[in-house]
Amino acid sequence: MDASVMSGLGVAVVGVLGTLLSSLLTQRAADESRRRERAEERREQECRARLDARRDTYVALNTACRQYLAALTDQMHALSNADGSPAVSRRLTEARDAHRDCYAEAQLRVPDPVLDLAGTVNRSLSATYGMLMRLDHGDLRPGDSLGAVRTDIDLLWRHIRLMRQRMRTDLGVPGPEGYG
Repeated sequence: MDASVMSGLGVAVVGVLGTLLSSLLTQRAADESRRRERAEERREQECRARLDARRDTYVALNTACRQYLAALTDQMHALSNADGSPAVSRRLTEARDAHRDCYAEAQLRVPDPVLDLAGTVNRSLSATYGMLMRLDHGDLRPGDSLGAVRTDIDLLWRHIRLMRQRMRTDLGVPGPEGYG
């Protein structure tokens, strides 16, 4: 075989190999790009799922705090009217239990700035509950009175409002907080 044929054959082989390698490299780059896109989509879905779970926890905690506080208020009114209704006491027990469960979940899901406020609300709710129970059972401590309960309840509404504002900020919810 002469050199020009060999040279032509070599060029053809290199051309075919180049075309095959080019296709293979293009396919490999496309596969890598799709893999990165899928990984990014998974990260975004996980981030959305965490945010949704935190939002759900916030909704449940806000609801439970408000219901517990409303039940404490009802119990205060029942005591001030000397109306020891079992329905009021039962509602208070249910609201307290629901709050305990929501707060326990929040302790594992929410960031510290919100959890700090939730802890303040939790401790205040418990202290107000304790004072109401002592008033109901006649086992008073210094400072226990319906007036003190009323003051605590007013302060609790402000704490819950502040906690809710912090939750909204954490979730990126815009706008002023204008409701109670």
